[in-house]
Amino acid sequence: MTTQTEAPTQATQQNANKLMRILMFTLTISMMSGIMFNIVLPKISQEFSLTIAQVSWLSSAYILIYAIGAVTYGKLADRYKLKNLVTLGLLVFSVGSLIGLTSHTFAMALAGRCLQAIGAAVIPAIAMIIPLRYFAPERRGAALGMTAVGLAFGNALGPVIASLIVSMVHWRWLFAVPVLVLATIPYYRKYLGNEQTKSTSKFDWIGGILLAVTITLMLLSVTKGIWLLLGGLVFLGLFIARICTAGEPFIAPKLFQNKKYTLGLTISFLISGTCCSLYVLSPLLLSDIQKLPSVWIGFALVPAAVASAVFGRKGGRLADKKGNTFVVYIASSLLFAGFLLLSTFTGGSPLFIAIFLILGNVGQSFIVIAISNSVSRTLPKEQVGVGMGMLAMVNFISQGIAIGIYSKIVDLGSQTIPNWNPLYDYSSGSIFSNICLVLAASQIVIFAIYYLSFGRTTKQKLGGLMPETEARTLSNV
Repeated sequence: MTTQTEAPTQATQQNANKLMRILMFTLTISMMSGIMFNIVLPKISQEFSLTIAQVSWLSSAYILIYAIGAVTYGKLADRYKLKNLVTLGLLVFSVGSLIGLTSHTFAMALAGRCLQAIGAAVIPAIAMIIPLRYFAPERRGAALGMTAVGLAFGNALGPVIASLIVSMVHWRWLFAVPVLVLATIPYYRKYLGNEQTKSTSKFDWIGGILLAVTITLMLLSVTKGIWLLLGGLVFLGLFIARICTAGEPFIAPKLFQNKKYTLGLTISFLISGTCCSLYVLSPLLLSDIQKLPSVWIGFALVPAAVASAVFGRKGGRLADKKGNTFVVYIASSLLFAGFLLLSTFTGGSPLFIAIFLILGNVGQSFIVIAISNSVSRTLPKEQVGVGMGMLAMVNFISQGIAIGIYSKIVDLGSQTIPNWNPLYDYSSGSIFSNICLVLAASQIVIFAIYYLSFGRTTKQKLGGLMPETEARTLSNV
């Protein structure tokens, strides 16, 4: 029995390290693809004589489909071979990129962008699933740290590469970058296991469609009005009724009966919504208050992204050695300090802003690693795919809602709103200062919720899977 368990364990560890390097590259390309179009929306608007709101669908549709697709791929990963899902997703991602690259109308570019998102949605799903399937609990933090590094590199390189491409060739060549993921398919097929699924259940397409409509209406309601929110609530009720009555529901209700998992989703929702402000508000702050040109805004954001990439892997290792609660404490402290300093010095030097963003971005990497690690340990093996897919979906929904809220608040302007930070001593930028002050206070609340939910659990209990379960997990790879 010991020999049978050890052999797969050694093989799994070797494949796992190679897989994580490939996954880091894939995540970098995916992140770049997600943010590169943000800087060219004005150009696209002029070319097709459309409003910014209309062309912003190139970004909004991508996020929307990405969110829905993440949980769908997670659900499918509980039924089908992961290597086949990855192959399909990356091929669709590349086909969408080629359609966008050859587009001559906005409709065709948008279609390519949507197809990109349909394929790319497999990436956040595998970024959650691979560390769980291929790493023992005591090494899982380091693996999640590597995913944070990939995201940070993409966040750092995206604006810079996009600026270089647009300065030399047409903006459509931004669609060419994701085609690079085709090079990873042979490696995924080589190193992902041939695990067979024993599930013979049918895929609940009705439940999936109801969930997709619910998410769409709720995200659109942030900018389009309360009627869409009411429609989203109606479809949410239909979705709940469906999963409670269907014999083989899209998401089993018992998943949400897991209190720690549900609390983990709630905490992750709050974290994603607050932390996305770092890359949503920062360019607006540097443009509106600091009056920096676009090129310098990109360079001002690079140090924070690089720091996140450098320290991300260390944060994962720290979670393995010291525990998730310790990492969350450090992350919350960094985020609190970063937001408080941003609130106090919003109207100060751009150099100060760049330094404070380093604190925030490193804190964000640390807390995402710790929360993902904590949530993963609440799930039984048979619910890993859909459970982690739900986590990814919740993060994207939170970001979509938060982006709309931040945009609306900034549109209100700073003239009619007094500054709430008594240390603030500048004539402009009060709206950004107030937002950052609220976000700083929210970090204390989030840490308190996390500590009450996970922090008091004993180290032995946080150890994750029992040896027998871990052996079965490794032997199935």
